[in-house]
This record gives sequence, structure tokens and C-alpha cells, in this order.
Amino acid sequence: MTSEFDDDAQDLSRYRVYSRREIVSLLRALAARGQLVRMQANGGADAVITSILEVDDANDMVIIDRAPSATTNQRILDSDEIAFETILENIRILFFASRVHSCTHDDRPALCMAIPESLIRLQRREYYRVTTPVATPVRCTFAIPDESGEVAGMVTVPLHNISAGGIAVVDEKKLIPATLGLIYEKCRIDLPGGAIEAKLELMNINDLKLTSGKTTRRLGFMFVDLPNATLSAIQRYITKLEREQNARATGMA
Repeated sequence: MTSEFDDDAQDLSRYRVYSRREIVSLLRALAARGQLVRMQANGGADAVITSILEVDDANDMVIIDRAPSATTNQRILDSDEIAFETILENIRILFFASRVHSCTHDDRPALCMAIPESLIRLQRREYYRVTTPVATPVRCTFAIPDESGEVAGMVTVPLHNISAGGIAVVDEKKLIPATLGLIYEKCRIDLPGGAIEAKLELMNINDLKLTSGKTTRRLGFMFVDLPNATLSAIQRYITKLEREQNARATGMA
């Protein structure tokens, strides 16, 4: 299964932490601060905001708050890989579980998983990816070149997520030529605050099978030679999205 975190263009292996003591310490810090954690299952089809309730080192267990929906909880329990993403002191933390199980915590239903054997700790906050809204999708238009390099047509697809380092788009009809390393010039991204133009290099291709049986394609792109003014517009949009998502997660929206 492929998670949305595979869309990161950068090599994350050098940021991976294997020390059991450090992993437990980081997870306990997240629990102590009540830090919000994004939990995703089924290739990102199911995503909820949760938190770590307890880290039980002796019993090799991390206890996590359940999703509000019983249906979503069951889909997470049935998933064969679950991805977690959060921020601790401006450091992006990623970790994964092959399975989660039902349990109780303080006499309330919860989810639990084994303490991960490793996690990823990214200190470059600018590459934190934020999922774009499904209800009001942001769209990106690509100029598709022909064999001679001339523009053969335009393809517009919705964004799946965005960071200051790049974007991931959903190409259900597979209209964008999927050649790794191919650079698309003058792509237009229609942000709510105004359209921006960017050069995008294709970094990864993920063909996903959804729980409905339908297949879709997700393409990860890296920004190339991004002007400072364009970067500032992207960062403002990311900040706005994060505030909105955190407000919904805490019931303040």
C-alpha cells in the first residue's frame, strides 16, 4: 500500500530514527503535549485527526484516540498499513504501523499499536505537506508537450497536497505523461488567493487501488527554481489551510 507520505520528493532515510529510547521519548512528548496527529489509512482514503493517549514501553504499546466515526474506525482497523504525521517543536514526525487494534484507555474505547521500530524526524519544516480540501479543490493546469516539445494540449487536475517543496496531484484519467524527471514549464496552480505559475519536475508516480475497487494515479512533483514571491504565496496558503484544519479538529470551526 502507498501512503501520501511517499509523495515526498526528498530521500527520508537519513532522517530515520532507530533508537528505541529516542522513539519512546518522542512519542511520550507528543502525548504529554496533547499534540494533534494526522492518522491515515487505506492509501490516504481515510484520514482523521487524533492524539496519542499513552506510551506503554513495558508492554510495547502506543494507545491512540479513536476516530469519531465507527465506520472510519472499522476501516482503519481493517487497513494493513496506517501512517501518522505530526509536528513537535517545528519538527515533522512521521511513523507507521502495519496494524492497529481496538483497546480501552481509562475505561473508554481506543486504538493501540506496537511501538514503531523506527520513525522519521524531519527538521526542515518547510517541506511539511498539507492536504488540500476535497470540497473546494485547488487545481493545477499542465501544458502537455508533444514529441517536438510543442504544447499539444492542456490538462487540469486537482491537487492532493501541497508544500513549499512541491505538490501531489490526482490524475484519475492518466492524462499527464508519467515520465520521471520530466519538467513541466509554466504550470498554473489556482490558489484561492490568486493563481501562481511554477515549473514542476515529476518525482514519483503512485497507482493506487481504492477500497471501492477503483484505481487512481497520484503524481508527486517538485518545484524547480521557484521565485520568492511565489514561495511566499504558497506558504501563506499552507498556513491558512493548517489553521482551518486545526480549528475543525478542535471544534472551533
